[in-house]
Amino acid sequence: MSTFDVIVLGGGPAGYVCAIRAAQLGLSTAVVEKDKMGGVCVNIGCIPTKALLHSSRMANVIAHEAKSLGIEVGQVKTDYGVAMKRSRQVADQNSRGCEFLMKKNKITVIKGTGTVLPGKKIKVGNDTYTATKALVIATGSRVKGIPQIGLEINKTTVISSDEALFLEKAPASIAIIGAGAVGCEFADIFASFGSKVTLIEALPRILPLEDAEAADVVAKSYRKRGIATFAGAKVVKATVGAADVTLEIEAGGKTEKITAEKVLMAAGRAVNTENMGFKEAGIQLTDRGFVKVNLATLETTAPGVYCIGDVAGPPMLAHKGSREGVYVAEIIAGHKPHPIKYDNIPSVTYCHPEVASIGLTEEACKDKKLDYQVGRFPFSANGRARASNETEGFVKIIRDKKYGEILGAHIVGGHASEMIHELIVARENEYTVEEVDLAVHAHPTLSEAIAEAALDSMGRVMHT
Repeated sequence: MSTFDVIVLGGGPAGYVCAIRAAQLGLSTAVVEKDKMGGVCVNIGCIPTKALLHSSRMANVIAHEAKSLGIEVGQVKTDYGVAMKRSRQVADQNSRGCEFLMKKNKITVIKGTGTVLPGKKIKVGNDTYTATKALVIATGSRVKGIPQIGLEINKTTVISSDEALFLEKAPASIAIIGAGAVGCEFADIFASFGSKVTLIEALPRILPLEDAEAADVVAKSYRKRGIATFAGAKVVKATVGAADVTLEIEAGGKTEKITAEKVLMAAGRAVNTENMGFKEAGIQLTDRGFVKVNLATLETTAPGVYCIGDVAGPPMLAHKGSREGVYVAEIIAGHKPHPIKYDNIPSVTYCHPEVASIGLTEEACKDKKLDYQVGRFPFSANGRARASNETEGFVKIIRDKKYGEILGAHIVGGHASEMIHELIVARENEYTVEEVDLAVHAHPTLSEAIAEAALDSMGRVMHT
C-alpha cells in the first residue's frame, strides 16, 4: 500500500501509541521508523536506564543493608558490563513487544528515514506514501553537547546517555554535566558500580525543576554516598584528551578543575526537526525550535498535519507523548477527546531515593502569591518504610487554604514513582485533601504517608 488514512512519522512512545489508537478506531495506519520500534525511550532511554537503576539499588542493598537484615554475604563485586547486557535484553524485549503490537493491530511499519512532502505525503527512500486523513509527526529528540566550550560528543571520552548505556565497564571516574532527571539517574548508577562521580548543574540546585525540599533530600543522600555535587556551577573550559577530560568550572565564586575519565552530557535535548522537509511542507517552528501547534488540537501550520511528543514542546516526557498520541488519533477519527491537562502530567526521577511530583512547587505558589497550606509527612515516621529500610524522604502536599484544592504534590523516597498516581487521579478529578483523607489507606503501607500529609495540610496529622 502507498496510501493510508493515517501515517505516523516516528515509532517512539508518542508515535506507536498514536498508531495503535488510530488502528483501534478503524483507520488504516502506517508508522515510518528508521531504527527499532519504541524509539529512544524503549531502546536507549527510559527502559534500559531503569534496568540499570534496579541493578544499582540491588548493589547498594546487598553491600550496605544485607547484614542488618539478617543476610550474610561475602565480598560484594559489581560488574557494569553484566548489568548493561541485562538492560539490553530488557530493552530488546520491549522493542519486540512494540513490533508485536504493530502486527496485532494490523499497522504497517515502513522502515527508513522519512521526509515530509506537501499534501500529507512522506517520502521514504524511493517510495512516496500519502495520508488521506492525517499525517502525524512524532520525530522525538536527541542529546546535545556544548560546542561553544569544546564539549562535542565524541563517543569516547565525551559521551551521551546513548553511549553510557553500552559501556562494557564503569569508568574509574565520570563527570556528569546536568543534574536533572537523566544526570541524577546516571550519577546513582555509576556511583553504585564504583565510579568516582562528579555531578555538575548550572542552576542553583540539583533537580532544579523539582520542589526545593525534595531536591535537597537527594542532594544530601548523594553526598553521603560520596557523589560530589556542584550546583550553580558553570563549565567555562574543557580540555578533551585521548584518555580523559579536564573541566574548569566556576562555582560559589571559586574556580575548580575536575579531571575525569569520561564526561557524560546530560544537559538537555535537541528536537529532531532538521532535514525532514518541514519548511517546504508548510510546517513552522517556534522560536525555541519546537514544531508550532494549535494547543487545542495539536495540528501544525500545515492543514491535516499533527505533531506529538518531544518535538511538539515540553514537557519532554514519554507519558506526555503517549497521551498526545491517543488524543490526536481520536481527533483524526472525529471524536472529541477530553482535553489534556498539561499541569497534571507527573515528573519522575528514578534515582534512589526516587522523586515524583505533580502540579506546583512551593516556590511557584509563592511566586503566584497564592494562599496555600503545606502538609508534610516523613517516611521516617511510617511503619512500612521503617520495616523496609526506606526512611529517606517525605510526602508533601500543597493545598489551597480556602477550598482544599491540591495545588501540588511532591514525594521523595522509595517507590515515589508508584505512589504519585493516587494524587494524580485526585487532581484530575478535582478531589480536595479532605476527599483524599476519606479514602481508607491500608496499614502498613507507604501510601499512608499520603493520607497523613493530607491531614497535616489541614492541621490534623496523626503520627508525628
